[in-house]
Order: sequence, then structure tokens, then C-alpha cells
Amino acid sequence: MRDRSKNRKPTQRGRYLSTEAIQAVQSLKRAALRADPSDAAVPVEPKLRRLLKADMVAVFRELAAQGEALLALQVFEEIRKEHWYKPRLLLYVDLITVLASKGLRTEVDKVCSYLKREQLEPDTEGFNILLKALLDAEFTQLTMDCFRLMKLWDSDPDRVTYRTLVKGLESLGGIDLSSDIKLEAQNDYGDLDFLDEEEMIDTLDEKSIWRGSSLIMTNRRVQNSS
Repeated sequence: MRDRSKNRKPTQRGRYLSTEAIQAVQSLKRAALRADPSDAAVPVEPKLRRLLKADMVAVFRELAAQGEALLALQVFEEIRKEHWYKPRLLLYVDLITVLASKGLRTEVDKVCSYLKREQLEPDTEGFNILLKALLDAEFTQLTMDCFRLMKLWDSDPDRVTYRTLVKGLESLGGIDLSSDIKLEAQNDYGDLDFLDEEEMIDTLDEKSIWRGSSLIMTNRRVQNSS
């Protein structure tokens, strides 16, 4: 475990990326360009390991927002080694979403294996975004695994959860799985008319898009003001 909290002042309040974080992002991307394609991972940049908590998390989120999936994974694994690390579902959502969007199934499996070993607070909305990301990437079994994990951690499925699963599984040909989910939804809500409400998925799409686009736009404002 590493503790560098006494080495530097914390990131300025309200600022998305500090100068140190911006430099770390740039260094990681340059290192990735220089790396041998046969290497399994880019060597960890010294600038990354010197960052404070807020800066390191900001670097991770920026790389995820830019679609730098493997670099985001590398930073996430460094975050998990830190003494201050506490598991947060939304960090997993950001990482799995960008990995899944690139079709990196092996890496998604790896991160989901980390997730299964964590103890997280209930977060139904976070799980809804995660389930949709996995379905969009056509990772059916991982979707079902995360749905079971969701209930295990007392994140009660809501109408958005069930509609996301039913529509997503049916679109992937998972009719039997979809039927099982419908039975669970019926046990929870009785009437299944809500499964035909388009607004629910539209709202979830907007939340997913907002998360990514807001990170990118915030960073652009920071870079323009630097």
C-alpha cells in the first residue's frame, strides 16, 4: 500500500483534472504508442504512481471517457492497490462499459471477476447502466451473472432493470432467459404493462450518454482554461 497524501496539495476543488493528472494521461498515451504491440501491458508511468487519490481517479475516468479501454484498465488496477481504495460500483460501470464497447471480452471477464469479490453498497441505477452496457456488447452470460450479483447485494431490481433485461435478451435471441426474467418481474410487480414503456430505456440511454459526454466536455473546459 502506498500513501503519498503528505507529498502534495490536493486537487483544486471543483476542478476535474489537475495539471498532474493531465500530464499523467498524456504520459500514459505516449507510452502506449511507444510500447511493443506484443507486450501484454504498457509499463506503469512514474507520474501515475505519484498521483493523489482524486487525481488518479480523474485520470481513470478521463481515459475511460476517451475510449482508452486498456489504459483505463491499467489505471484501475493501480487504484485497487492503493491504501485508500474502496470499491465503488460506478468505477466498475465506467470500466466495463468502455471495455465492452471495444469488444474486449477477456478483459471484461477479468474485471467482472474483481467485481464478484467486492462488497458494495446497493446501487440499482448503477447496475441498470452496467446491465445495458453488457447487453449492448452481447455478453449474455455476464449480464445474467451481474443481475444475480445485483440482487445478492440488495440492489433491488426496478422496472427499468426488468425492461432492460427482457428487451435486451430478446434482441439477442435469449427467449428462455427473457421468460425467466418476466416471471421474476411479475412476482415483484404483478402487471407487466411497464415492459412496453419505451420511455424507460430512453431514460437509461440518456443517463449512459450523459455520463460519458459530461466527462469529455468537462475535461475540454479544463484543458482550454489551462
